[in-house]
Amino acid sequence: MISSAKVTPLVNNPDRLERRLKEIPAEPGVYLMRDGSDRILYIGKSKKLRSRVRSYFRNAQPLSPRITMMVRQVAEIEFIVTDTEAEALALEANLVKQHQPYFNVLLKDDKKYPYICITWSEDYPRIFITRKRNLRKEKDRYYGPYVDVGLLRSTLHLLKQIFPQRQRPRPLFKDRPCLNYDIGRCPGVCQQLVSPQEYRQMVQKMAMVFQGRTGELIDMLTRNMEQAAESLNFELAAKIRDQIKGLNALSADQKVALPDDTVSRDAIALSADAHHACIQLFQIRAGRLVGRLGFFAEVPSGGIELGAILQRVLEDHYQTVDAVEIPSEILVQHELTDTDLLADWLSERKGRKVTILVPQRQTKAELIEMVERNAKYELERTQKFADRNSQAMQDLAAILDLPDLPHRIEGYDISHIQGANPVASQVVFINGTPAKQHYRHYKIKNPTVTIGHSDDFASLAEVIRRRFRKYKDVGAGLTDTISPQTDNLTKPALPNHQENPDVGAGLTDTISP
Repeated sequence: MISSAKVTPLVNNPDRLERRLKEIPAEPGVYLMRDGSDRILYIGKSKKLRSRVRSYFRNAQPLSPRITMMVRQVAEIEFIVTDTEAEALALEANLVKQHQPYFNVLLKDDKKYPYICITWSEDYPRIFITRKRNLRKEKDRYYGPYVDVGLLRSTLHLLKQIFPQRQRPRPLFKDRPCLNYDIGRCPGVCQQLVSPQEYRQMVQKMAMVFQGRTGELIDMLTRNMEQAAESLNFELAAKIRDQIKGLNALSADQKVALPDDTVSRDAIALSADAHHACIQLFQIRAGRLVGRLGFFAEVPSGGIELGAILQRVLEDHYQTVDAVEIPSEILVQHELTDTDLLADWLSERKGRKVTILVPQRQTKAELIEMVERNAKYELERTQKFADRNSQAMQDLAAILDLPDLPHRIEGYDISHIQGANPVASQVVFINGTPAKQHYRHYKIKNPTVTIGHSDDFASLAEVIRRRFRKYKDVGAGLTDTISPQTDNLTKPALPNHQENPDVGAGLTDTISP
């Protein structure tokens, strides 16, 4: 670590720069570039650290405006040597997630697309749809993000009909299972009528569908059905037969067949404007499109290579998948910044050779064009929504006579049952878009609010005081850096007995940037 005092950028001190470059070994590893205030600007990896870092400071080396701006700020270079290139790639991914350097972070985690989460950390894993990819436990797995939300919901609903699953997060009764057990929709998890090992095997079969291994699952179930029939266990054989029939219906109704395909492959392409890039990744298994994933990235003002965006998306995506989910072939729209390193790392994880190529003609090129068209349509749809949202924010600013567009809007409302169980809900909009991760649910503690005696004004005063009390010494200088007050909060949801509160009836507070 360097001192807190400002340090001169290396480009302004050629002698110090040359000494520092000579200290960097020609081995695989990760490098960290810091500015004069010791902030990490960029984290990268290379199979030869010295050559890679030196390339940033060669006058003859053409650099993008964005990287040029970064190099002018670099005051210190740190490095971590690894044994292999694959270790360097994994370490870089972890460090980027931890520090989120300005010149690294491209992907936007705006909860736009949903994921499937399987909580393998629990004895009886749950399967649910979420827009937050926060690893609660290391063993939990996320699949996605999926572009088609409706298709995802129908797929999960059908799978829960094919394979009996826990239907409730909490037991309905203390000493007996609910109706779902009687009709065969649940194996009786609440009363532990099924062992954790047996239940996890059932969940693993569902996970194979989200891994794109439906065909492999059908083959496995077919063998199990034949074995059950040979053992004269016809009841089990009939049950497995119905599961196979349901999976075949899922394949027929929810997948698009593609010609000339027996190889598992992923195809990735993007469409970009001056500020954002929409990336689509098509998962093709056994000639069928089994998944369509979507990502959004910010394009810095100085510009960035499109291949660098695709490289970052692929690294982040395959970092979180199981080895069996990695395809044998990856088709990309643009040449990646480090194709060989990514291919070697994926091959090592999969245990088989993984090929990355930019198709130029025939079927593979047409597939990339189809992915690009889908990315373009998604980007256009997002732009239209952003334009409508921007116009609405301008209208709101005009109505309220605000000098600037409101960056953060918070709305509060009180709910109770004739004075009993009073609670407050807080909703948040950032740049006109609901920010549900900041929604809060307060329990009112005012002793004067009792059954038959409600006081919404006193309740609102209490909530606002609790929300902003830690800023009382700041004065009127509230900015968009304000974070929600989390003291004495319960779950981030709306009151159960007021599922759709009239937010307009409460207090709306706008905070300008």
